[in-house]
Amino acid sequence: MAEWRAQAARVTIQRDDWGIAHVHGRSDADAVFGMIYAQAEDDFDRIEANYLTALGRTAEAEGEDAIWQDLRARLYMDPQKLRADYAASPAWLRRLMDAWADGLNYYLATHPQVKPRVITRFEPWMALSFTEGSIGGDIERIPLDRLKAFYGAPDGRPLAMADPDPEPRGSNGFAIAPGKSASGHALLWINPHTSFFFRSELQMTSDEGLNAYGAATWGQFFIYQGFNPTAGWMHTSSTVDAVDEFLETVTRRPDGALTYRYGAEQRPVRASTVTLAYRTKDGARAERRFTVYRTHHGPIIGERDGKWVAFAMMDKPIPALEQSFLRTKARDYAAFVKVATRRANSSNNTIFADADGTIAYLHPQFVPLRDDRFDYTQPVDGSDPATDWKGLTPLDALPGLRNPAGGWIQNTNNGPWSAAGRDSQKAADFPRYMDMMGENPRGDHAVMLLSAGKNYSLDSLTAAAFDSYQPAFARFVPMLTAAWDALPAGDARKAALAEPIAALRGWDYRWGLRSVPNSLACLWAEDLRQWTLAHSQGAPRTLYDRMAAAPAEVKLTLLSAVVSRLERDFGDWRTPWGDINRLQRLTGAITPTFDDAAPSIPIPFSSARWGSLASFGARAYPGTRKWYGTSGNSFIAAVEFGNRVHAKAVSVGGESGDPASPHFNDQSPLYANGTLRPVYFYPDELAGHVERRYRPGS
Repeated sequence: MAEWRAQAARVTIQRDDWGIAHVHGRSDADAVFGMIYAQAEDDFDRIEANYLTALGRTAEAEGEDAIWQDLRARLYMDPQKLRADYAASPAWLRRLMDAWADGLNYYLATHPQVKPRVITRFEPWMALSFTEGSIGGDIERIPLDRLKAFYGAPDGRPLAMADPDPEPRGSNGFAIAPGKSASGHALLWINPHTSFFFRSELQMTSDEGLNAYGAATWGQFFIYQGFNPTAGWMHTSSTVDAVDEFLETVTRRPDGALTYRYGAEQRPVRASTVTLAYRTKDGARAERRFTVYRTHHGPIIGERDGKWVAFAMMDKPIPALEQSFLRTKARDYAAFVKVATRRANSSNNTIFADADGTIAYLHPQFVPLRDDRFDYTQPVDGSDPATDWKGLTPLDALPGLRNPAGGWIQNTNNGPWSAAGRDSQKAADFPRYMDMMGENPRGDHAVMLLSAGKNYSLDSLTAAAFDSYQPAFARFVPMLTAAWDALPAGDARKAALAEPIAALRGWDYRWGLRSVPNSLACLWAEDLRQWTLAHSQGAPRTLYDRMAAAPAEVKLTLLSAVVSRLERDFGDWRTPWGDINRLQRLTGAITPTFDDAAPSIPIPFSSARWGSLASFGARAYPGTRKWYGTSGNSFIAAVEFGNRVHAKAVSVGGESGDPASPHFNDQSPLYANGTLRPVYFYPDELAGHVERRYRPGS
């Protein structure tokens, strides 16, 4: 406690009038101590939840049903190994990890009313279990149902299956070159699409040169998406293929030992024991033990056609944590790229801008080098040495852009082949595994706007990012109206759907609070998506192509059902979109609940699925007629890099997870209107806007 108090005395936290923490420490470690303490003040539950996931300990809080999620984590997260990694880390990184654990433990020591569900003391090595702040790490590509089928005895309890086409969660990132901006300075648009309340907004500074502002994923000690005085970085979930499955031919020898074929060899299958604790229904603690297997490709995650499936992904915790922190101190493009030579980013594209006027697109730096003869979107034959990874792709062989002639760069979780419009690189010049998804409607929308725009300011860039056009509906709605046109005159639907069809036919495909066509289109398209997933799985086309190919009869039947549902639930099919699409934050619980009778805020923008750059992923919940959003636009910032950095931002809801706090929901009205507030980056900007100035523990 004496050491913690001494470190706290070297830290100052200033909360601005939005509750955002501006943390200063004498050293970088002091700043880490203060920023993680401030995060814990705002939402300790989310910090602990993230580390329960990363450490494979969720079942200790939530019960045996979470055991498969924990087993998945423990295929890679070995506490003994991470303790050794911590000991082998460079001294500067160990100091940061020490400060991180000390800040959390000091928070718990000074807040005895806070009762952790599981983790009552944090250890420095734990920071190495969660080194990358993206929405879902590569490990989430391992299906839990396959893991359970392989390692678990049948118990009759099916796992909840993931939506095969979930609400898009990724991000939008735009960079504008000086020649395309009104000020002659580079601009950066930061727009992650995540589950709501996924990150904390804050600033961390030190006398050692640290000065970073932006979004930090709860529990991490670096700014994941943000900027410093002269450079900014926006990460978008990449479509690169950075993980692979290998089919292993396994044989059991007479002595019981397991081997797998690799070329002409028979190699031993390695086995180890993983012990997982879980909370029983009566609140007691119990354990389950698993023997898990691995080959040189990686851990075994399931079985397919009589062969075992090994999973290969990046596992570089020390370089990953180094890269995540050090890039926040990179003041220009050259310094940023130097940090990236650690090649410990496997899942994020980066949109970059700096005060020198450089704008850039960087592909993930961890991209396995493969033989492009094989289709790595499917499991490959692990017994064939030719399928093995051949190291990592050299950085200069990756897709990338720097200062394209058109003066802009974008990424919306699409392939990099439209990143700068006609100045983009060509997919044919790279291996297929550099991109698995191709284009999406948001990408089409971004290219349309950025190629035509000019003289961008922070406000006009924000307006572009909230442009209401939805390209997918420009494709789907004419198909629907054509299906109605083709109905014979005597068909009852000709009259019943005449007015809804007329509303859709005259629509400009833009969302808005008062838009009735947007209500019809969003409900209808979601029903068409669900029908398509149920009836055309495995078709070798995109989901959008399969939706378009749905029979005209299906399209019309679904529209009739939407009209009936609106009349039943809202009294009139002419229900404006804002009456349906709502933002509601009732409690600080990680799993939200919704209530039509409680206050909520209308949201004009819609799902990213249909090409809205401003994303709001919403649906109805048990007991609700209205749709409530749980993912999409979260932290948003527009940044200009001149002699002084100038920025505006907004976070969904508010900074605090405490419903009693004035900052629990104070940013929601701004968020709903697409309005950004000033960022107080410099001391003179913060002056006059400080609600509280204090040291941790005081």
